[in-house]
Amino acid sequence: MTEVLKKWPLTLAMFLLINGAQQLHALTLPELQHDRHLTPESLLHRFSGFEFKLFDEVQPRDKFLATQTGDCDDFATLAAEVLRQKGYTTRLIAVFMTQQTHVVCYVKEAGAYLDYNNRKKASPLVPTSGALPDIAAKVARSFRTPWTSVMEFTFEHGIRKAGAMDFPQN
Repeated sequence: MTEVLKKWPLTLAMFLLINGAQQLHALTLPELQHDRHLTPESLLHRFSGFEFKLFDEVQPRDKFLATQTGDCDDFATLAAEVLRQKGYTTRLIAVFMTQQTHVVCYVKEAGAYLDYNNRKKASPLVPTSGALPDIAAKVARSFRTPWTSVMEFTFEHGIRKAGAMDFPQN
């Protein structure tokens, strides 16, 4: 037992070296806002260590970042706000499927949407034309289910405002 205790500091140091000190550092909103090199792809990569946990409402930004736990609308609303401040044109898109709803952040300049479910992928952006049916079809395909409707919306001061909607053409 004493041999294990003697090796503990070395084991901790190796863990930190392998996993990086970033695991111990919670992201902050100002840190993201002041990152001069932030791109849609690099933003999504910053969330690769976050855990998925479904919440009924969008969490306060600071709580989502501090706990590194959240869901698609926590990420998409934060991404849209941060990227918009960086000069990107963003749109929040909610895709409604039979059993669930999924929210993504479309970025016009990237010609792609950011999906929280792709945060651990090497190439996390999903190319799209930006048309609501195209985004809905690609999101639904990732869930292996058909989509029933898609809606663009805004989210400001904790309030969602519905925008354009579309439905599948059958």
